[in-house]
Amino acid sequence: MTLFSVFVVEDEESVRYGISLALEGKYRVRAFPDAESAIAALREGTPDLVLMDIGLPGMNGIEALKAMKGICPDLVGLVITAYEDVPTVVSAMKAGAFDYVLKPLHAETLEMHIVNALETVRLKKEVRDLQERYLRDNVPLFIGQSQAVREVMEFVEAVAKSPDTSVLIEGETGTGKELIAAAIHYRSPHYQGPLVSVNCAAIPRELIESELFGYEKGAFSGAGAGGKKGLVEQAADGTLFLDEVGDLSPEAQAKLLRFLEVGEFYRVGGTRVLTVSARIVSATNKDLRGLIGKGHFREDLYYRLAVVKVGIPSLNERREDILPIARYYLVEFCRKFGKALTGFSRDAEEALTANRWKGNVRELKNVIERAVLMGKGEVVTLEDLGITRAGTAAATQMSAPGSLSFPPVTLSGIDLDSLQGSFDRYYIHEALRLSGGNESRAASLLNINHHTFRYRRKRLDS
Repeated sequence: MTLFSVFVVEDEESVRYGISLALEGKYRVRAFPDAESAIAALREGTPDLVLMDIGLPGMNGIEALKAMKGICPDLVGLVITAYEDVPTVVSAMKAGAFDYVLKPLHAETLEMHIVNALETVRLKKEVRDLQERYLRDNVPLFIGQSQAVREVMEFVEAVAKSPDTSVLIEGETGTGKELIAAAIHYRSPHYQGPLVSVNCAAIPRELIESELFGYEKGAFSGAGAGGKKGLVEQAADGTLFLDEVGDLSPEAQAKLLRFLEVGEFYRVGGTRVLTVSARIVSATNKDLRGLIGKGHFREDLYYRLAVVKVGIPSLNERREDILPIARYYLVEFCRKFGKALTGFSRDAEEALTANRWKGNVRELKNVIERAVLMGKGEVVTLEDLGITRAGTAAATQMSAPGSLSFPPVTLSGIDLDSLQGSFDRYYIHEALRLSGGNESRAASLLNINHHTFRYRRKRLDS
């Protein structure tokens, strides 16, 4: 059985000795004659409970408790006071004290207060352990049973076992790259550490360096008086997730490379070397190799980030998962909006499976949210979804790998622009398949130049 640890901070030697003697054998006890030495001892380990006399020499007990709570916010403190006056008790509670004990101390009364305080500690630890276990076992990943999903889940289980291997996640916008990053973190040995996420594309390029690595006082105009910790420091002993890593500035790339190589960095405007241990998981929807060729991304950084790579399949590549995902979000949004929709109409399901989901799971989620919000019947209808069945079904039929057919023109009309896009998409997909993903060879198969091929492909994916 693990013993709770207790700090006893009392300047009267006889009282300090008496308390320590009474607690020994039941708890791991460390005694201190003043607040300063107790605070210094926090660097060696955080106790479960601090028993603190208010009337200490130098820093008093209330000031000391505030300082200790500032270092360890979860610390539980009991204060010892000779006077039960209201201002003293109020000050102690404001400083974060769990309770107070009056002098002269009686062994039974003191033991009761300590047991009550440590019961709170035990319950907090139990709840935290349950939360951590739940996160490790139930972090959402992909919904569905397609082969593509099973392969990604197997990859996450394997790579998460390493505490610090860098991972690069590649995939289209809206495929769920941030879910992969979370799954890797919460299944890793450092799952108790923080998961810090940053969208590199959402932060101005001139600020990204200071956001990542922090800054010192006076580093630039507008810098805070006390400086600031960067996201790298905040991710210590955890995971830093860099979404849209291809948008990092050259300066930030250089500092990130050094950090990945030696685990060291400087704050902006700083001269002190800082060391942090954190796993870097990055993600991109861009062609980083293409950016390297244009001189926009460092090749050495790419290889550091991509020690392990995983490609996230688009929703259109795992179409058998569309309806399971839609049903999952139907339940979620019915609960959110207090609706009682039981499913989808047949034509709504046909439209969902036929649609080309350019925005992937994110787009599908938004469509279901709107449908549930607007739906008035027992099931979600095609009208509730707000997507067109005829044009999208035709697009899907033409763009399915290995098949090509032309839908007839009917009295309900046909979407010619959608058909043209599907025609291009089909042949681009086939050319890439035959060329093993080589764009130059695929362009040659279609008798167009590489620039035109990339333009058409980018336009279809946008």
